[in-house]
Amino acid sequence: MQTFFTDAQLADPTLAEANKILRTCVHCGFCTATCPTYQVLGDELDSPRGRIYLIKEMLESGRPADAKTARHIDRCLSCLACTTTCPSGVDYAHLIDMGRAHVNKTYRRPLMDRVLRAVLVAVMPYPTRFRLALFGARLARPLAGWMPDARLKAMLKLAPKSLPPVSRNDDAQVFPAQGARKMRVALMTGCVQKALDTEINDATIRLLTRLGAEVVVPRNMGCCGGLPLHMGQEDAAHGFARSMVKAVMAEHRHEPLDALVINTSGCGSTLKDYGHLLARDALASDAAKVAALSKDVSEVIQTLGLPKVAAKGLAVAYHSACSLQHGQKIKTLPRDLLKAAGFKVSEPADSHLCCGSAGTYNLLQPEISGELRRRKVATLMARKPDVIAAGNLGCMIQIGQEAGVPVVHTVSLLDWATGGPVPSALRQISAAMLPS
Repeated sequence: MQTFFTDAQLADPTLAEANKILRTCVHCGFCTATCPTYQVLGDELDSPRGRIYLIKEMLESGRPADAKTARHIDRCLSCLACTTTCPSGVDYAHLIDMGRAHVNKTYRRPLMDRVLRAVLVAVMPYPTRFRLALFGARLARPLAGWMPDARLKAMLKLAPKSLPPVSRNDDAQVFPAQGARKMRVALMTGCVQKALDTEINDATIRLLTRLGAEVVVPRNMGCCGGLPLHMGQEDAAHGFARSMVKAVMAEHRHEPLDALVINTSGCGSTLKDYGHLLARDALASDAAKVAALSKDVSEVIQTLGLPKVAAKGLAVAYHSACSLQHGQKIKTLPRDLLKAAGFKVSEPADSHLCCGSAGTYNLLQPEISGELRRRKVATLMARKPDVIAAGNLGCMIQIGQEAGVPVVHTVSLLDWATGGPVPSALRQISAAMLPS
């Protein structure tokens, strides 16, 4: 793609990077074939190629974003299916984040948009605040039908009927390995996940220690920064990322870590990109180290090795989260681990397509998200599974709204297969279907 940035513009490192990315695009349109929003809406401006044109024009001209540009940029899921498809290697992930940041800095959104986005960033990254907000939303659920804004309705409908008790496993501490120590790893406990599903971290700790890892929960861990980053709020994202880097590196300097384990793949995609996110920060070197340490839990399980176990016999439909298959390029490993643990595993048709969760997307774009969820659930249920497995909490919540079977984290199934308790979501399955 031909670009026309001035020399003065190219002196700005951000615009110089954007220019380099834009010039790799050859207009081929392969990305439109795998873009979920283009498939649903059929609008060229709701495809990666269309958004690239919008970002190019906006950045080249230096103009403030307008409502039209903001609308099409906002509709991007950041699923990155386009990057898997692109034959030219266009770095769309970083380009769309630049576009969002420019929109956030230069476009004054309508009042309700500003309020909703401010509330999400002020609440979701903080587990205690988030739990309180969910309690309030649960009380307000009966009023969902009266809400004038579809986004408010979506927020209330997504609030769970009950919340699990706070898990003390999420407190800063050390869990020793069972038997000889093979690895020393830190666990990123997350923010939203700690409030909504405490079983995931509990299962991760049990499984990793059983396989020979010492698991450390560092002090002062918080949000990875992914949520504000994908809403264009760079300063907030950088702040969270710096705090995470300091927490992990303090533990690493105390005693070297072999990995930072992440069991929410959306966070994993962000953490693995810290070297880029904080490239011009005083913590750049430490950020690159944290990025190198960051591993999805499936990668660490593969390194430790699963023991031979008796087949469970349960039919599992595996949903590959976009942040895993496209963001981190981990395509088959979780599925292979489930097979090795004795489950009968299948994948849905069009497994490359997003379920519509995408961080806060299902809250801010409920109509498009709902259509993507319906399509994803239909393809998963066509496999006639006993249970659906996924490696990302957002996907689990999104799919669980319509799936007729339990939706369980991959690590919970692997924990159960190797001696852990039956995941609570599976207790609704007939006892006759659950192998002992």
